[in-house]
Amino acid sequence: MGFAINGKFASQRITGVQRVAYELTRAMQSRAASPAELPVLVPSNATDLGLAARPTHIGRGLTGNLWEQISLPLEARRDTLISLCNTGPLFKRRHMLMIHDMAVYDVPHGFSRKFVMWYRLRFSLLRSQANTILTVSGFSRNRICHHLGVDESRVLVVRPGADHMDRVTSEPSILEKLALSKDKYCVLVGSLDPRKNLRRVLAATELLKDLKDFKFVIAGAANARVFASGESGPGADSDRVIWAGFVTDGELKALYGSAACLVFASLYEGYGLPPLEAMYCGCPVIVSSEASLPEVCGDAAMYCDAGSIDDIAAKIRVMATQEDVRMKHRRAGLEHARQFKWDGAATRLLEIMQAAR
Repeated sequence: MGFAINGKFASQRITGVQRVAYELTRAMQSRAASPAELPVLVPSNATDLGLAARPTHIGRGLTGNLWEQISLPLEARRDTLISLCNTGPLFKRRHMLMIHDMAVYDVPHGFSRKFVMWYRLRFSLLRSQANTILTVSGFSRNRICHHLGVDESRVLVVRPGADHMDRVTSEPSILEKLALSKDKYCVLVGSLDPRKNLRRVLAATELLKDLKDFKFVIAGAANARVFASGESGPGADSDRVIWAGFVTDGELKALYGSAACLVFASLYEGYGLPPLEAMYCGCPVIVSSEASLPEVCGDAAMYCDAGSIDDIAAKIRVMATQEDVRMKHRRAGLEHARQFKWDGAATRLLEIMQAAR
């Protein structure tokens, strides 16, 4: 009997949740005496992420949810399973589950009805099956206890790091490709999820037309699908708004390094990794004062009212035009972000695992 990690994330596109799973796994394995101490159980369609993986031997033809619900618990029947991406086998005993947020309860309008019903059912079953629930912030811990009726002693916080950016090689060619100049643009990062508040940020750009040659680069979204109605909102089709779409980690690091700021006016976050990543790369950050963001960003960010287009625009204007303010937040962000290390997160999780033996 030992521990094993649910490696379903190795078959998925790396976004925030999968990033946490990968970096935590990598950091914990680096602390183990041998890879056999903490194997990663993966489906047959997993990508080689450089982790010490132990492939499943039962139901190898299964992938996705079927693999997670059938093959994985059979393979991990003698182990305590650690699932780091919100879900895991619904009927697995000896199970640690990381839940990143309670968005399906707090902001259900951001998802399809089917998705909300399925995840609420999952959480209702997993709350009784999981011996320990892990999460990423005090905010999420409080929401989990509230919605799932779980005693707070069962919900433990493991805060993600940002120092994975040290391993990313900057790709400055993206600046030339997009015709960008240092401090003459801001970066917007996020999906098309309404919680990311992209509509208001785009509307705010319309109030900044007097900032000549200043651009707004949107990484991670494509214009054609910005709004559910299929219609572009204010600012979406401006020639100063650059829809970069998917960018590599190296390109994103280069964008952060020369930007006037990151604008992250999200309405709901269980943690909010992009602001920390940006700070770690020396990028001043504007974030909303919603959900977990004040907890994560502390005094190092400039805060905006996520519901006010005028306030979002005003904060961007300050960062775009006042070099002393940019430098102040650049220094504060660097100091703040370097407190968040994956080795520290791994140490915390390993302590939790040791106490559970």
